[in-house]
Amino acid sequence: MMQELGLERFSDDVVRLDLTPPSQTSSTSLSIDEEESAEAKIRRLISEHPVIIFSRSSCCMCHVMKRLLATIGVVPTVIELDDHEVSSLPTALHEEYSGAVSVVVPPPAVFIGRECVGGLESLVALHLSGQLVPKLVQIGALWV
Repeated sequence: MMQELGLERFSDDVVRLDLTPPSQTSSTSLSIDEEESAEAKIRRLISEHPVIIFSRSSCCMCHVMKRLLATIGVVPTVIELDDHEVSSLPTALHEEYSGAVSVVVPPPAVFIGRECVGGLESLVALHLSGQLVPKLVQIGALWV
């Protein structure tokens, strides 16, 4: 099932998302998900996972994000993107979730409850202000 969605599991908390368009000549699978655009796939992932991190492969900031959330008691879904996949992310998607036309959120970017929190600095600021834990509890990603 994960392969049909363009997802490949590397470990318990890291999933790689293949954003390359499906081959028009491939007839091995008739799954509707193969016709899903990169933008639709990202939207769906954001809506299906309470805490999701879009990261570049081997990103040290993503590691810090995962460790911070794990320390609190949350295991986020992590989508590893290669450089060519990052450049193919639609700007409109970034704008929609960031709430500003001129802001583009480059990976790593964390989404909590379908809302773009931003990068590592924004996540740490949310935590230091005391707003992260209540937000995680509110969306059901953390039980206290």
